[in-house]
Amino acid sequence: MRPLAALLLLAALAFAADNPPVPRPLWPGDAPEGDGKFSDSSKARLTVHLAEKPNGAAMVICPGGGYGGLVTKGEGHGIAAWLNAHGIAGIVLEYRLPAGRPYVPLLDAQQAIRTVRANAAAWKVDPKKVGIIGFSAGGHLASTATVHFDTVETRAPGAVAGQSSRPDFSILIYPVISMDEGVHRGSKKNLMGDTPAAGLPDYFSSQKHVRAGTPPAFLAHAVDDKVVPIENSRMFFEAQKRAGLPTRLIELPNGGHGLNGYKGPSWDKWQAESLVWLRERGFIP
Repeated sequence: MRPLAALLLLAALAFAADNPPVPRPLWPGDAPEGDGKFSDSSKARLTVHLAEKPNGAAMVICPGGGYGGLVTKGEGHGIAAWLNAHGIAGIVLEYRLPAGRPYVPLLDAQQAIRTVRANAAAWKVDPKKVGIIGFSAGGHLASTATVHFDTVETRAPGAVAGQSSRPDFSILIYPVISMDEGVHRGSKKNLMGDTPAAGLPDYFSSQKHVRAGTPPAFLAHAVDDKVVPIENSRMFFEAQKRAGLPTRLIELPNGGHGLNGYKGPSWDKWQAESLVWLRERGFIP
């Protein structure tokens, strides 16, 4: 890319990140919490960023924040702008924070994927090219949606019916994966509380639930990440390989958690390599 063109692209990405479209409610009524419970859904929202020249692909974007907050600029709207620049629709998911209600983020992610497919024609999306991308704890959520797509709550008022919640692919960037080995303690506490119920750490350790029908995943992680060790990505990558899936893991030489504040060679590398992987898989032209 020529220097002027690169500068113009960076300016466009910065503008889009600072000026996102208006968010829309994810749930039109009360939202499910799991176990037959429902709650106010006002904090679950989608912001839809559509590409000027769409290629049919779309991604639900899950920002990180340790399940205690949401980093919606650098790991949300900024990512949507980057996707749009490559013809991909970017749908930023502001999922409900769990506060010890472990199934809430997953239910929101599943609803978001179904919502994209329900709007495929209007948004110029191919319903067979709907993926999910997540960062840090948002990467954990994306990985959870990748392995538990068949456990959906469609009885809730306003749940999108008649659409699959299975992502066609996932992109996991410095993700939390395990909840019982090398765990990020803050994410685990915020997701499941101080004393998780029996079975929860196993259910939310995504590497344990990869199977032949699991969507393929691209992963990227810095080897010097001290917040979320790279072993998280390695576990998921190895599980995908054992299942015979066309996975890829990019081990970045530096950048730590957040990859130097979303800039620099390591940040650029995962973006470039993920696009190559998507092309190889036929999800983008």
